[in-house]
Amino acid sequence: MAKNTMNMFKGIGAGMAAGIMVGAASALMLKDSRKGKKTMNKAIQAFEGVLDKVQGAFA
Repeated sequence: MAKNTMNMFKGIGAGMAAGIMVGAASALMLKDSRKGKKTMNKAIQAFEGVLDKVQGAFA
């Protein structure tokens, strides 16, 4: 059961990561600015932190 739960959270995390990347990339295309790139990098780092915490909770 725990393995199925972990796989579910991995899938959710992968989907969220893909959505964030697509959203950030489209925002950068519309607004090619330095601030946009910084914001995208901060969002990616924050999301990686969340994934690490979730993975640590189930490991």
